Amino acid sequence: MKIGFVGKGGSGKTTLSSLFVRHLAARGVPVTAVDADINQHLGVALGLDEEEAAGLTPMGGSLPLIKEYLRGDNPRITSPEVMIKTTPPGEGSRLIRLSESNPVFDACAHTVPLEDGQARLLVTGPFTEADLGVACYHSKTGAVELLLNHLVDGRHEYVVVDMTAGSDSFASGMFTRFDMTFLVAEPTRKGVSVYRQYRDYARDFGVPLRVVGNKVQDEEDLAFLRSEVGEDLLVAFGHSDWVRALERGVARPFAALHEEDRQALRTLHDTADAAHARRDWERYTQQMVHFHLKNAASWGNDKTGADLAAQVDSGFVLHEALAGRAGAELSPQSA
Repeated sequence: MKIGFVGKGGSGKTTLSSLFVRHLAARGVPVTAVDADINQHLGVALGLDEEEAAGLTPMGGSLPLIKEYLRGDNPRITSPEVMIKTTPPGEGSRLIRLSESNPVFDACAHTVPLEDGQARLLVTGPFTEADLGVACYHSKTGAVELLLNHLVDGRHEYVVVDMTAGSDSFASGMFTRFDMTFLVAEPTRKGVSVYRQYRDYARDFGVPLRVVGNKVQDEEDLAFLRSEVGEDLLVAFGHSDWVRALERGVARPFAALHEEDRQALRTLHDTADAAHARRDWERYTQQMVHFHLKNAASWGNDKTGADLAAQVDSGFVLHEALAGRAGAELSPQSA
């Protein structure tokens, strides 16, 4: 299951992402957390100290390795250099399975011990001084998009992605990669403005979206959110002494989290789990190809000097049934 957390900057999406990861780990659910935000705070929210979090190997810095591995023996991809962030898998590509080791996880993943379990953590890496004025942050998140495009995941294993803030999430096709998107919104006009943007884009592409209220102080706040987002409002989180302590660097047992917050996390889990029944691998693959062709035409062909449309394997559909098969042995499948 692929879950995305989005929202306005400062809405608390990183905090809620980390709580959801902790909840899954405490229930024994295999979980991979991905920090794809320009502000890299997910590691610290999961309990790493600042120095340890800053020392994590960024996926962006391992992009050549990631491309080389995922390319496999795909005859439509002539070299790793002509792979871009949207390059889709096809016959001969290597796929990523969360339950198996692979060079991508070996190079970039960090195991985060939690009180009641553990999580695998991947980070895109921060925006550095060398990037200023010459690069956009989506050059970093391209590694995550490639990973999600080549991921074969099952129902009872989770990838939780803390996305970049605001409408920047739409600067790539990555917003269509999730089985469920949780949009974190504060009970303010600015807090729900991102919701309106996201709602329209999400519905155009059939992306499941639910709103998670945060920093809700009273019934008036809750009523405001209900009036603005309607039935899309799933749950709401209020003030948490547990979260405030964590933000101050004081770790408390996860079991000490308030019961209403624990119940809200169970609701998120149940909602995400139920989304599996609505998975449409054929549409998922078609959307992948759609954004690849758009990127190829707008900049990819010029940058690589190749016709990237030729990378599309029209007979290939990513599917759960591909799990357990070696990348070099993949053949076209139908949903």
